[in-house]
Amino acid sequence: MVRFGADDDLRGAEIVGADMSGARLRFTRLDDLDVRQSSLPRAVMRGVDLTGADVDGEIGGMVLNGVEVAPLVEAELDRRWPGRELRAARHVAGQRASYRAVQERWRRTFERVDGMPAGTRDVSVDGEWSFAQTVRHLVMATDAWLRHGVLGIDDGFHPVGLPFSEWDDRAAELGLDVRSTPSWDDVLAARADRVAQVEAFYARATDETLAAPALPPWEPADRTLPVWRCLAVVLTEEWEHLRFAVRDLDALASGRPEPSTEAPT
Repeated sequence: MVRFGADDDLRGAEIVGADMSGARLRFTRLDDLDVRQSSLPRAVMRGVDLTGADVDGEIGGMVLNGVEVAPLVEAELDRRWPGRELRAARHVAGQRASYRAVQERWRRTFERVDGMPAGTRDVSVDGEWSFAQTVRHLVMATDAWLRHGVLGIDDGFHPVGLPFSEWDDRAAELGLDVRSTPSWDDVLAARADRVAQVEAFYARATDETLAAPALPPWEPADRTLPVWRCLAVVLTEEWEHLRFAVRDLDALASGRPEPSTEAPT
């Protein structure tokens, strides 16, 4: 096991894509640490300083000062984003209501971007996806979990779609080019089409439809999930990336941090 101590200067360190499963941190300051797309399951932290830390990720089972954090965070996010609490509903009415609520928030966010300085939609804040890239990813998420997973369309991926970064080296298998820069009009057209397809599916679906098995993407061919679980992924992507997009637009509107037009790594 690698051991770092008081004599090791890790201030301002950036850790990307690292597997730190089971890591143990004691009497350590983490306020200037930049950890991205890394894994910290079963990590143990004792006497650490997290002052000013900004954490975003999977925190199921995380205990902070003896309190399980995830249920508290989820309750607060649901309070801030009405409709989010229905994203994993097992009935059509609940999921449809959640989808319509998130689309209304997206509509207002698109209007906000249109009113911001030219080029805002292509700006990356702190190395994250730009607004345009986020919209492209939502196209891909719908293609993966509805068109491919639920509807079984093998060639169902729109070329403007942008996969999650861990899938970049396999994007070509889906007919996607992560280096492409489609026009904003093409992105908007693809987005509008995919939203319409989700709405059409909910319009004809029943609760029995949502309970039926589906073959989700990225999983072994013999592993099925109920349709409601697949659609819950689409809804979760919609709500979470809306939150990220609003966060970054707030940062741009306030003039912080210094934006970058470089593609995220």
